[in-house]
Amino acid sequence: MRPPEPGAAILIAASSGRALAAAARRAGYRPLVADFFDDSDTRVIAHATRRVEGDPGSGFESEALFEALNALAEIAAPAGIVYGAGFEDRTGLIAEMSKRWPLLGNTPEVVRRIKDPVELSALCACLQIFHPPIRLDVPEDPENWLAKCAGASGGSHVVSAGIWSTGEMVPGNDDNVYFQRIAEGEPVSVLFCADGRQVQILGTSRQWPSPSPDEPFRFGGGVRPAEISAGLESALTSAAAAIVRLCELRGLNSMDCLVDDDDGFTLLEINPRPGATLDIFDDAAGSLFDAHVDGCLSCLPARPPQVSGAQAAGVAYVRRAIASMPALDWPDWTADRQKPGTRLRLNDPLCTVHARSDDPAGARLLLEGRISLILDAAELYMGKEATF
Repeated sequence: MRPPEPGAAILIAASSGRALAAAARRAGYRPLVADFFDDSDTRVIAHATRRVEGDPGSGFESEALFEALNALAEIAAPAGIVYGAGFEDRTGLIAEMSKRWPLLGNTPEVVRRIKDPVELSALCACLQIFHPPIRLDVPEDPENWLAKCAGASGGSHVVSAGIWSTGEMVPGNDDNVYFQRIAEGEPVSVLFCADGRQVQILGTSRQWPSPSPDEPFRFGGGVRPAEISAGLESALTSAAAAIVRLCELRGLNSMDCLVDDDDGFTLLEINPRPGATLDIFDDAAGSLFDAHVDGCLSCLPARPPQVSGAQAAGVAYVRRAIASMPALDWPDWTADRQKPGTRLRLNDPLCTVHARSDDPAGARLLLEGRISLILDAAELYMGKEATF
């Protein structure tokens, strides 16, 4: 595959495509976005958008997805397609996309292998990387295990195995649920670029959940840098490099871990596509999207993103149902903005919030204040104009 020309149109398919679209636009491309939300700011960023019919919780269906993608491809001939979250358990859709357009991402077989819990466990054992024990049958001590949905993302699919066994919470169909032993440590995510052979670490971040009654491990946000020791960063780099060599990962990927006070780590998941930390690691030149394209074309980026200070991003989930989304004068520190008139259920995402500061603690504190502010405004001004 030849590198896309400057200004080329690029198809983007993801559960939410705004972050990828923004990264592509910063890099000088014209993003054509198909996702479940078609948020108001995505429409501004993208060259064209199409909302994919369906339920984000149930995932993409082939007919609806390709109806949207084909419509976008008629607007501007795409030089390639980039996928984000939403396809780890639907590698057949990745395969079909690769038949229609040049694929800028990991192959279906790579995704299938890295997201198969049994194969990942065996891979970690082979490389002597600590990974929590997994099993496919219900454990006898469910209080020490988590029930997870193979191929899912975002934390919403994770529940206590004890609760799962009662039928109160079901993360997925029985045929794709597995069990992972609970491990201790603080969550750290490693963003890296790969070319199928080598790895380049782009940064580390700390992440946290935003629990709801039905989703105790729902994604809350992340902040960079993680401020880990040089020794731990070296160990994480070695682990990522070993996995890349064996699995031939390409482009932007991330590795979710738990780290302890002694600089040990437990690898939980590999996300074989651009992930939730795009916003906090990119620079004004769009280096992250360029890095992804370079990696997919078997070349590590010569110029990784240049970032300074600390940056955080988190999701604001509504604290009450909103029958009709009010017209907000959105602050520039928000993204993924719900359109006016949209109906939101309790705990639905309202928007993504960003914050910058000199240090991670300050960035997270500012982020939490802004999340409260935007939620207060949405609730206070339902059906009215809200300004900041």
